[in-house]
Amino acid sequence: LKAVLKETLRLHTPIPLLVPRESTQDVELLGYDIPSGTQVIINAWAISRDPSKWEASEEFRPERFLNNPIDYKGFHFELIPFGAGRRGCPAIQFAM
Repeated sequence: LKAVLKETLRLHTPIPLLVPRESTQDVELLGYDIPSGTQVIINAWAISRDPSKWEASEEFRPERFLNNPIDYKGFHFELIPFGAGRRGCPAIQFAM
């Protein structure tokens, strides 16, 4: 059942765009320069369907989570349907 829940949250992220964050220093990320003070919005929907992280990323395959430590609580950034860190959804305990 947990594998089905994780796969459902991966494919149908409840919060597709996470709470905006602001960079505190100049950063270069994947060839992009992000100046200090820039608002950054994390696209959780795109991360959870990224073919470089997920094999057959558009298919419903709960078995991918059977022997896999990835969880939806924000500790693994491949799957962050409720956000992560101090800006993660405070109601995650009620939702799940």
